[in-house]
Amino acid sequence: MTNLEIFDAKTVDEVLSLLSRQWKERKYLEHFNAKTVDDAVFLLSQYLEEAKIIAGGVDLVGLMKNKVRTPRVLVNIKTIPDLAYITEDAEGLKIGALTIIKDIKTSAIMRDKYSILVEAAHSVASPLVRNMATIGGNLCQDVRCWYYRRSPITGLTFFCRRKGGQQCFAVNGENQYHAIIGGNGCYAVCPSDMAPALVALGARVRIASLTGDKTVALEEFYTPLGNILKPSEIITEIQVPTLKPGTKQRYLKFRLRKTIDFALSSVAAVISMEGEVVSNAKIVLGGVAPIPYRVIGAEEAIKGKQITDSVAETAAKEAVSRARPLSMNAYKVPITKSLVKRAIVAGVTPG
Repeated sequence: MTNLEIFDAKTVDEVLSLLSRQWKERKYLEHFNAKTVDDAVFLLSQYLEEAKIIAGGVDLVGLMKNKVRTPRVLVNIKTIPDLAYITEDAEGLKIGALTIIKDIKTSAIMRDKYSILVEAAHSVASPLVRNMATIGGNLCQDVRCWYYRRSPITGLTFFCRRKGGQQCFAVNGENQYHAIIGGNGCYAVCPSDMAPALVALGARVRIASLTGDKTVALEEFYTPLGNILKPSEIITEIQVPTLKPGTKQRYLKFRLRKTIDFALSSVAAVISMEGEVVSNAKIVLGGVAPIPYRVIGAEEAIKGKQITDSVAETAAKEAVSRARPLSMNAYKVPITKSLVKRAIVAGVTPG
């Protein structure tokens, strides 16, 4: 039976005092609808670690339901107008942070010039999720590591590195879905499908803060323990430079089921050609490292060469040369090698 508290307040000040006390005791959740980006940044700056941004809510709601995340304040940014758009100008492509994944998947601009983003968007979860999830949320979503996401409701929780602890429990635990490259303390993988594709395209993100806007290369946005966003900052736009004519691009993803699942391994390849020779290339791995992992060695292996089976094989071997699998995830190495080779040989032509 729930206990009922009755207060006999005599003045408005007493009411405010009681509400303030209840808030501090976390007896209810405060929810704000931000009207502008400045509103959102201001609200976040007032509550800092006690606040979370909510837009599509696809990831955050589950974390809150299981008490993995327990914010006191939610700042809803879906109420900010003009943050959902896909446009193109002389500088390239611009995507508003509130653009939903479905709109990226169905965009004519994307289909004609940035097909790798269509492929990545199509691979995200299910139609229901793609109709709710935003591009900003996809880039900032939390890891799926079961040690990190273990609900305290079950009576067992793990104070891991991402929670400020000193241990990654996956190292000696169930680690079949964890990183094979670049773990270095935390072996949870970056779960975003859009991130590897955008990194391969050389994308940048515009970030709003109290001190004004700044742009950061998406490749520099991620860290082994999350991203560089401060508690009072939000992503407002993703910027993709114009691609050279004839640039080849492909996103490939391996998962246990053809829909819904996160990547066990994925690869994004963007390759520029001069005739039949590779002039430039970016190859980025997903699902195998804590960040979207750019394999520069594989890129160098194909630059200045014609794409042949043997060249692609060499590049694929280079892509996994730094892999250091854990006890239960060595299977990711041949899968990743195969995906890289396919992306270079047959997959670079959109289809």
